Amino acid sequence: MPYTKRAMAGAMVEAMEKLGHIRFRLAGHDRGGRVAYRLALDHPGRLERLAVLDIVPTWAMWHRMDARLANRAWHWMFLALPAPFPETLIGKNPRYFFDTRAAAGTKIKNISAFDPRALAHYHAFFDDPARIRATCEDYRAGRTSDLAHDEETRAAGGKISCPVLAIWGAAGGIPAETDDPLATWREWASNVRGFAIDSGHYLAEEAPEATAKALLAFFA
Repeated sequence: MPYTKRAMAGAMVEAMEKLGHIRFRLAGHDRGGRVAYRLALDHPGRLERLAVLDIVPTWAMWHRMDARLANRAWHWMFLALPAPFPETLIGKNPRYFFDTRAAAGTKIKNISAFDPRALAHYHAFFDDPARIRATCEDYRAGRTSDLAHDEETRAAGGKISCPVLAIWGAAGGIPAETDDPLATWREWASNVRGFAIDSGHYLAEEAPEATAKALLAFFA
């Protein structure tokens, strides 16, 4: 399935090989972080270091879903509903959908942290019905195949072997998803460090200097 994080990780490994990189260092935010940690699990030895930004593993999201988390992360369930229900509703006003979801993830609850040029790209993306469908398919994979892959890994006792940096926004999604992000990541990796940054979910946009400092120090 092309929308599984396993498939995306495999495509990334192939692309990096063509660029001449057999081993590399990788950082991923949100959905990209899910591709990144799946790559670390499925392709041990490829990554020298891994940084994950404002996520916990997909397994933890679904198995620890409660009323508090469901109220914040309702889009996980909504986008995973069968086609064409979510696509149809989003398509009625795609910019409103993006702007309200993005604002909710920020510390200040508005989209002023985003560069206008970035917003233009996001809006163009959600104006395309095929990309709305792709977004939903990504979350459908998260609810099914990605979760199954995490469950298989967990049952087999698999862990990420390279050093991992987990950073998250103090006012982002992680505090609502787990009371102890590092403890959660230590269930999945052998060598983990991490901390919160004064930010919402969008660390690079809301706290670019602190985020860059953390990543450069870890990857140096």
